[in-house]
Amino acid sequence: MNKEDMWESLLDKCEKIYSSDEIAKITEAYLFASKKHEGKIRLNKTDYMTHPLGVSLILIDLDVDSTTIISALIHETINHAGATKEEIKEKFGDEVANIVQIISKLNRLELTDNSEYAALNLRKILVGMSEDVRILFLKLADRLHNLRTADALDKEALKRKVHETMTVLIPIAHRLGMYQIKGEMEDLCLKYSKPDVYNDILERLNASSKELKESLDEMEEAISEMLMEQNIPFKIKSRVKSVYSIYNKLNNGKKWENIYDILALRVIVEKVSECYLTIGLIHAKYRPIPGRFKDYIAMPKANMYQSLHTGVFGSDGHRYEIQVRTEEMDEFAEKGVASHFAYKEKHYIKTMMEQRLEILRNLIESTNSLSDIEFASDVQNEFLNESVYVFTPKGDVIELPVGSTPLDFAYRIHSDIGDKTVQAIVNDTSVPLNYKLQNNDIVKIRTNPTATPSKEWLNFVKTTHAKNKIKSYFSKQDKELYTEKGKIILANELRKRKLVFDQILSNENIKKICKDLKLEALDDIYFSIGSLRYTASYIINLATEDKKNVEDILIEKVLNANNYSKTNTKQSEILVDGQNGILVNLAKCCHPVYGDEIVGFITKGEGVTVHKKNCPNLKDKMDRLINVEWNCYNDETFEAFVLVLTDSTKNYLLDIVSKATTKKVFVDKVKTKKEDLDTIYEIGVKVNNKSQLDDFMNSLYDYKFVKKVERK
Repeated sequence: MNKEDMWESLLDKCEKIYSSDEIAKITEAYLFASKKHEGKIRLNKTDYMTHPLGVSLILIDLDVDSTTIISALIHETINHAGATKEEIKEKFGDEVANIVQIISKLNRLELTDNSEYAALNLRKILVGMSEDVRILFLKLADRLHNLRTADALDKEALKRKVHETMTVLIPIAHRLGMYQIKGEMEDLCLKYSKPDVYNDILERLNASSKELKESLDEMEEAISEMLMEQNIPFKIKSRVKSVYSIYNKLNNGKKWENIYDILALRVIVEKVSECYLTIGLIHAKYRPIPGRFKDYIAMPKANMYQSLHTGVFGSDGHRYEIQVRTEEMDEFAEKGVASHFAYKEKHYIKTMMEQRLEILRNLIESTNSLSDIEFASDVQNEFLNESVYVFTPKGDVIELPVGSTPLDFAYRIHSDIGDKTVQAIVNDTSVPLNYKLQNNDIVKIRTNPTATPSKEWLNFVKTTHAKNKIKSYFSKQDKELYTEKGKIILANELRKRKLVFDQILSNENIKKICKDLKLEALDDIYFSIGSLRYTASYIINLATEDKKNVEDILIEKVLNANNYSKTNTKQSEILVDGQNGILVNLAKCCHPVYGDEIVGFITKGEGVTVHKKNCPNLKDKMDRLINVEWNCYNDETFEAFVLVLTDSTKNYLLDIVSKATTKKVFVDKVKTKKEDLDTIYEIGVKVNNKSQLDDFMNSLYDYKFVKKVERK
């Protein structure tokens, strides 16, 4: 189909869905994009506009809103036609500008290698950046159309595209319930990656296509007669199973003759009650295949898919998969979350699947302190792996990752229930708290108001939510313990010095101490004493302005090295003047990492701050310096900041992030600054050591747009 025919087809569909004002805006977007892409040809020798039009035609069949269609028509104008976000914002508004800008960034990001780690990381970025679910719709439709026209790509590029689609985009389409897009992507990926296998399955299907079509027609006629006799309004759709689905079953060891659902019929009725009645009628006439009945209406899939599934032996000897559902269920089964996507007075209405995306974003936020490997594990467990469905005693369905325990169930219900759990009863039988829940388990939790969590629970709970709640409880408990301990230590020191509490810790002095030490309140002062961050003497001296000199502080630190808290993660890695256990902190001005040449600076009351030897902030402070050295390496990560100067005002952030991923460097923070015709990126990264950091910095020179890279 040429550009003009595609536009006519899109316009016809728009007229059935959108208002005249919306169609006018869509037409404006088409003309804008056509002008921007004028004269450009795709690799397959077609007009460039056939791609945005193809993407729009995929999306309009999902019943998306007009904003999504407008965004689809102009989604390539930033990367490939020199348009700017400001220009798009002026013509089409904030929503469209934001969607197009983000999709432009996402389309420049590719898998760095074939590892599962890289795929998980890219999924993380895609979902994390897609604050608006329409961005994911657009990304999936964009990839599907590119796959339809991928014959023009060279072998290596096609191989990369297929791998990225299978490992990154198809799992997202699956979780969104967008089965039409998912199924076609799978077939196309198989066609390109294993053409011999694909063609063999296709030939076997085609060889028996006449026989299969006749069997489907006969079964369809028989079911129709049954439903008409019962006056049940219905529609029937029939199909032969997709090539990829058959490949998957063959690949898992099934024989062709044992694939039960090559022939499939879908019966669509008006009411839920009619779904069950229809299944009953079918089972009364045709012998069910054992174990093939699934009730996804009472217990929907993770992506909210609902339907009744069964397998039966037909009178002709063929096996059939039959699905029965309502019109609304069928709409969702075909289009996933897009079928429920709605706007009302321009306010976003969240769907169940958008809430799932929000859960994933919350997971990203709650694991920011983890390594990428740990993050990948959590995402794999909670978003991409299979789920189990269990029931509350009232019959509510709770979805949990496979391997979850009654404690994960309890914390999913409410954190207070989790904290006070004393017994789990599953299917009327008492089970251990580390019992692995199974599908259809009915779970009851018994609590005790005086019960508290156990640290042992962390060894077997599955969900990140449960782990965080348990850790939070003990963190709060530890803080209360240290606060009470600090209060006692301070009171003893005041008694020893025969000082009056109300005079030393008056409101004015408390404010002064908090300001000096960057604390919030009196309890924070107690906590800092109890956790041995500061001594009681030092706090009293701050209040009375009787501060020790540098030499006294150093002597106290070295003599009492073993009394310092072991909670600081860097203590065991750094020796101070040969002593282990002295409170140390890594300087925020120069951010030393393992392997740098370092020196210590003695602070007033906060131990020793470790700087790089060439840190400019140490000038004229020789009297406070002390020898420090790296002691051992405990697999810690260190924060560092890198300045990247590029010779363009174009946005190269995704290229830099992509390079970091290949070097296993985690990008934590980013600031961008424009200077004339250049752009400076200040990148906050987490690295294991100086060698890894240097390797990352040197690798950035692979990009021609990079002029200079240096540590801040």
